[in-house]
Amino acid sequence: MKSAPFYAALLAAQQHLAVDPSEAERRAKAILKAAPKMPAATLILAQARRRRGDADGARALLAPLAREWPRDALIQYELGESLVALGRGDSAIAALRKAVTARPDFGLAWRVLADQLFAAGDRAGADEAYGCYFSAPIDEPALIQASQALSGGRLEEAEGKLSAILHDRPHEVRALAMLGEAYLKQRRYLEALGPLSRCLQRRPGHTGVVHGLCHALIGLGLYDEAIAPLEDLVRKTPDSVDLRALLGTCASSLGDQDRAITLFQHTLADAPRKAHVWMLLGTSLKAVGRTDEAVAAFRRAIEVGPDHAEAWFMLGELKTLRYTADDRAALRRLAEDLAVKGRDRVFIHFALARALEDDGAYEDAFAQYAAGAGLNRSLHPYDSEEFAARRRADEALFSAEFFASRAEGGDPSPAPIFIVGLPRSGSTLVEQILSSHSAVEGTMELPYLPRIASEFFGGKIAALSSAERTAQGEIYLAKAARHRRRDRPFFIDKAPANFQNIGLIQLVLPNAKIIDVRRHPLGSGVSLFRQLFRSPGGFSCDLADIGRHYRDYLGLMRHFDRVLPGRIHQVIYEDLVADPEAEIRHLLAYCGLPFEEACLRFHETRRPVMTPSSEQVRRPITKEGLEYWRRYEPWLAPLKVALGQALEAWRE
Repeated sequence: MKSAPFYAALLAAQQHLAVDPSEAERRAKAILKAAPKMPAATLILAQARRRRGDADGARALLAPLAREWPRDALIQYELGESLVALGRGDSAIAALRKAVTARPDFGLAWRVLADQLFAAGDRAGADEAYGCYFSAPIDEPALIQASQALSGGRLEEAEGKLSAILHDRPHEVRALAMLGEAYLKQRRYLEALGPLSRCLQRRPGHTGVVHGLCHALIGLGLYDEAIAPLEDLVRKTPDSVDLRALLGTCASSLGDQDRAITLFQHTLADAPRKAHVWMLLGTSLKAVGRTDEAVAAFRRAIEVGPDHAEAWFMLGELKTLRYTADDRAALRRLAEDLAVKGRDRVFIHFALARALEDDGAYEDAFAQYAAGAGLNRSLHPYDSEEFAARRRADEALFSAEFFASRAEGGDPSPAPIFIVGLPRSGSTLVEQILSSHSAVEGTMELPYLPRIASEFFGGKIAALSSAERTAQGEIYLAKAARHRRRDRPFFIDKAPANFQNIGLIQLVLPNAKIIDVRRHPLGSGVSLFRQLFRSPGGFSCDLADIGRHYRDYLGLMRHFDRVLPGRIHQVIYEDLVADPEAEIRHLLAYCGLPFEEACLRFHETRRPVMTPSSEQVRRPITKEGLEYWRRYEPWLAPLKVALGQALEAWRE
């Protein structure tokens, strides 16, 4: 046979390896019959046998070849794969090291070597090898196709291809990293955690994957879990403006506004045209009461990004600011621009509504609120029946007998003070009043009780032993301690939605105080409808949903008042506004605290406030907002109908 036909035959045999190893073996044998010592044909025969599951047959062919050709990367790699299949890890590692020494960019060999080092317990060596694998060009067709789909924005296609790879090789770190990236691009943060965490188990030093994991954790509101790895990343790459901004976001969300402001300012010194960082800086400045600087930051965000919808919205959140004529014109242009979509369009509708309110155009303002809320609801559907079903289940579970049989257990600390109710009902005002007391520290809306509730729901919570209930209380207190910066005996957790978790509070923190802040349902409802919350969607996007939610909230609070009489202190917002001193004295007495004049001068207390009420609580109590809902009364029929009897009996 001449050389050209040999090469053609070798190429044909090689092409069959991936699709039909038996045919590749038959062709390789035919070549070796004519040329018994041809190394290339022997290699193909060995590859075919390994792919057919005959690892020992492959090894018998490859071992002599490897001795004869010690610097041939492919031969050493194939020998290593055969030895892996035979469970001979140490010998496989030796062969694979020779492969990557001969060809340092041999991605497949690095991957298999890393897997073997990891299995052998050499975590440092595995981390280094995985790093080399990530640095090498992608040399596997399936991964190449997935990478192309990911970079091309074809996320569903990429997800499908990567899932198929991981079905066969669940520890394929490159596929795990890419799948995590695909989920992040779709804001599917919870799903992203799995592949990113699994990738980091094997390659903890991959800064890009750590960055992605932190992004996912922050997207889920798990700032306390994100901050440590994020700080480590910033130490390793101090020049990364994106990482510094992300760390600033984390610090801000954990209540450390001074640190957040410093991080944002340093970021902007290096990257002054990052509009979203100017917006973040403005938000932190607003939280600490530096209103003029906040306005300047939001204006700067709009200057460098004229279509930055959230910055426009945040300007309107500043109650002391009125949009200028130029602002109104810009907002109308953005509202008419069909390229503004999704959450950005929601921001613009709400910003324009605020501008129209300033002009007294309440019908037009309501139309903009309704448009923004309707779009928000379509982006994040909400089912009010799900909450109603949970309320009924809680009422059935948490009976007086249930609590009486679980009188033991739970952490006995009296330190936590939970302020619950519906948002926009005066809870921030009550928090500010209590935080003005020398024995009480205000923190923020802490996420830890809802996390415990999500882990132990229904029958799971009923099955907890007294020791387990105590342990969960201890866990909550340990996490909450991260937010405490003053040596005061009591602290506030002001997460209004914790009214859903009163049963859990009683079980794990039986001595904690619980304060229910309640407001007239129409005042509460209109304020909720006009407010765009950080968490998109939810019951506040529809007047009827608001009414149903208020009714369910009222029913659940009445239930706990019956089964735990005297346990919960109620503050009616309208009564607090009408007679602040009397109501504050009642509030402090419930908390076991002596009266202090500073609680009447709560507006003088300087502390970060992240809620939309941050400016109001820095002013004395006024009655001006009590009847604000009447401006929108002509359009409140869906809210009134959904409220039913709660419209009149809401104080009971």
